[in-house]
Formats: sequence, C-alpha cells, structure tokens
Amino acid sequence: MDKVSILWVDDEIDLLKPHIIFLRDKGYDVETANSGYDALDMIKAKPFNIVFLDEQMPGLSGIETLMKIKADLPGLPVVMITKSEEEAIMEDAIGSNIADYLIKPVKPNQILLCLKKNLENKKIVSEKTNFQYQQEFRNIGMEISNRLNFEEWVEVYKKIIFWELKLEKSMDDGMQQVLQLQKNEANQVFSKFVERNYIDWLHGKVKERPVQSHNLVKEKVFPVMDENKPVFVILVDNLRYDQWKILQPFFEENFRVEKEEIYYSILPTVTQYARNALFAGLLPTEIERKYPKYWVGEDEEGTKNNFESELLGELLKRYGRDVKYSYYKVLNQTYGRKLVELLPNLMVNKLNFIVYNFVDMLSHARTEMEIIRELADDEKAYRSITLSWFQHSPLYEIIRWLGEKDVNLIITTDHGSIRVNNPVKVLGDRNTNTNLRYKTGKALKFEKNEAFEVRNPSDAFLPRGNVSSSFVFCRNYDFFAYPNNFNYYVNYYRDTFQHGGISMEEMLVPCVYLKRK
Repeated sequence: MDKVSILWVDDEIDLLKPHIIFLRDKGYDVETANSGYDALDMIKAKPFNIVFLDEQMPGLSGIETLMKIKADLPGLPVVMITKSEEEAIMEDAIGSNIADYLIKPVKPNQILLCLKKNLENKKIVSEKTNFQYQQEFRNIGMEISNRLNFEEWVEVYKKIIFWELKLEKSMDDGMQQVLQLQKNEANQVFSKFVERNYIDWLHGKVKERPVQSHNLVKEKVFPVMDENKPVFVILVDNLRYDQWKILQPFFEENFRVEKEEIYYSILPTVTQYARNALFAGLLPTEIERKYPKYWVGEDEEGTKNNFESELLGELLKRYGRDVKYSYYKVLNQTYGRKLVELLPNLMVNKLNFIVYNFVDMLSHARTEMEIIRELADDEKAYRSITLSWFQHSPLYEIIRWLGEKDVNLIITTDHGSIRVNNPVKVLGDRNTNTNLRYKTGKALKFEKNEAFEVRNPSDAFLPRGNVSSSFVFCRNYDFFAYPNNFNYYVNYYRDTFQHGGISMEEMLVPCVYLKRK
C-alpha cells in the first residue's frame, strides 16, 4: 500500500519540525508549504491524501486557501489549525466543509488521531462492525431456532435490519452475504410460525396475539386521539421497516420518536386487503358482509380502495368517536403540493388521515420501468432511491410544516414488500388473479410444500370467488410463475420487489409515534 501523503501548510512551518518528524517516523509522507499560494501550486502538481492548513497566514489566508482547494478538489480532506477560538472563524471553516478543526498548540497524538479518523475511519468502522456482527450472529441464530412468539419475532427482525443497515456501510461484501443468509433462514422459520398461528390470531383462539391491520386504528390511533391536540396519521403505502429507519433522521429534525412499534399486516399483504381492513377496522369478509357497497372483489373491475374515507367514517361511528376528521390520498407530486397549502385548514380536525402512495408506485415501477430496474437493483439501492424521493417530496414539506405545530404525528403503512428471486410453478384458470405473491381461484395446481394454502378462505376471513376457490401464498423470496413461457417470466420478474405473501418484510411493518420537539 502506498504511503499516506500529507501536505502541511503553515507560515511558521519550521516550528512544526518535531511534529513532521513524528509523522514521518510513523510512516507518513509529509511535505510542507509556507503559504497558501505555494500550497495551491503543490496540490496542482501532485495528489495528496490530506491537508493540514493554518488558519492565520499572511497573504492568502487559511479560509481563502481552503475555499480555493475546495473549488478544485471538493473531496480532498482539509484540517484547519488555528490559534483562535472565535466562533465566527470556526463557522467559516465548518461552512467550507472542513474535515476537522484543531486548536494550537497541537499535540502529535492529536494529529495521529485526526489522520486515523479521516483516512482510516471507514476501514476501522468496517472492521469493528464486522467483528460485532460476528459476535451477534450466533445469538441471532440461536433466537431463530427457538420457538419465538410474535413479540420476539419483532425483536429479531429489528436486530436483522439494524445489522443490515450497519453492514451496508462496511467494505466487506462477504459479511453482508452472511447476514443475507441469516435473514433468509429467519424468513423461512418466520413463515412456518405465521402458518401455524395466523388463523388462530384472526379467530381470537389465543390470548396473546399481535395487533394486525384490522385493529390498528382502535389499538394504536384511538388512544392518541384522547390527547387534546390534532392527530395526523400519515400512511406511506408499502413502507418497510428498513425504509422507515433511513427516513427517521429527517423526521427527527422536527419531531422526537415517542414510540416505535411494529404490527402485523394481514394476508394477503396487498393494498386491497390490508389497507381496507385498516380503515374499516374489520377483516375482508366482515367488510364485504357489513358494507357490500364498499368492497370490490378480485374479479370485479375498478380500483379496490376507493372507499377508505367512508370505511374510516363508519369505524369512528361504531366506536362512538364523534369527531371531525379528514382523509386525503396523495397519488402524485402535484396533489402533494396542493395538500401542503391545505394543511392550515386541517388543524381544526381531531383526526387527519393522509395516504401517501409513492413507495407503492416505486415498487411497481421497479418491475415495469427499465430505468427504475437499473436504479433499484438491490435492497441498498431501493432504500437509497426512497430516501432521495423523500428529501425532494411534498411529504417532507408536510412533515416540516407539522413540526412547527402542536400536533401528534403517527407514521405507518399497510404492508411491506420483498425482493423475490425464486420461482414457484402454479397453474390456474383464466380468472386467477395476477399477483406474484398470492393466488386465488379454483383448481389451483402447485406443489403443496412450496406454498401456504388456505383451502377454505373463510377461515382467514377472505372472500370466496366461487365454491371451489382457495388462496395460496408464497413464502420467503418465492414468486409464482406459470409454466407457459416460464423462463421469460422468471427472468423478467426475478429481483423485483413484490408483496402479497408471507415474509418479515411484508408482514412486520412500522407504526411510529412522534411528538414535536
């Protein structure tokens, strides 16, 4: 490995000779300059890894030299060294994107620490993270092999996401692959756990069961409404827990996270079922029976979620919540900007529900649009594109506006999504639905060990299309593919983000309470 090359710029450079000898003895290549002009010439003549720059120099000052360096080489780390502790000088230097700031007289070990922090930080952090995960790997593995309950599965999933986000900053691809294998194992065991318990949860046959889509509003929103301030619930469609974690710092600019919870989406983990259940406070067959005009079946034409506002109104009535409320659904940026302008009018409402559909559109676009396929070709890229969208979206403006008001804010979703890669063959008639993660129809043919079947849909409170209809769900990273044109179908949909089936990513979704700072 080549020596680290340092340029030290100071009009009294001779006084720093002991420091320079110390660094050379440590194996660093150190060159010196007496002025800002000399430094700029040297930087043009050869590459340096880092620059130590005196702030108070005659002629071209340290700040002026810094600005010229950054204009040509914005990525070159510059450490400002000064005798002054004046706040204005510090702000000028920090505003010019310095790597560090040291006050004279500096000690050799301060310089050494500064070098390691700026030049070896990624390597040190990566090695430390890898070591910590290696220690945690065994613990997570032992937890997965235990017979976990629904709360313990939430904690395991949180740990896996914690390490996934930490390891993606690591330079060790091998460790990320190890984590992916552990996540895969966890999803396999989680799927079996859901299959054993799901029907019992819905029927209330077990005392301890998770909050699910149909009781989320009652269990998690109603208690917050008892406080004497407006409640805003923002439902970002298809927002996974890992996506929430990368957005969280931007929410925390104005809010503090009071409580971060995860609830279980119902099956199928798609908008038609999970979100209608959320707004109605009822399971799908209960909605179909009680409010037939608000339920659109699989085989019917039209949008499946046109009556969310009406279902929410009925839910509030059933529980005697006679409050003023609003409901808005944002499907595009233009309407999002319009909603920003309407926010002052919503402050008189006790409850405001905003459905933001972008992440759902992104996940579908990941399948349909070639440019998105290129931009979001893995989990890290999918998170990155979500973050980039959020930073430039009206939703971010909404959050910042609410952050200046005395409101309670809840961020949640209806289901998540998973990147699929393993095809499972299925046969059905022409009326079988098109979703890749679940199928419903009559005479479905598939290998029984490759999917979770609900032979009698009413067991899972799911509508029955006809007498012989059933539902089947993919597990883990599987997706359904028809035998006809199998290879084309598989190549087209492999590594796309889908939802509807059983996985931690789809079913374990965030519900976060925030209060103004």
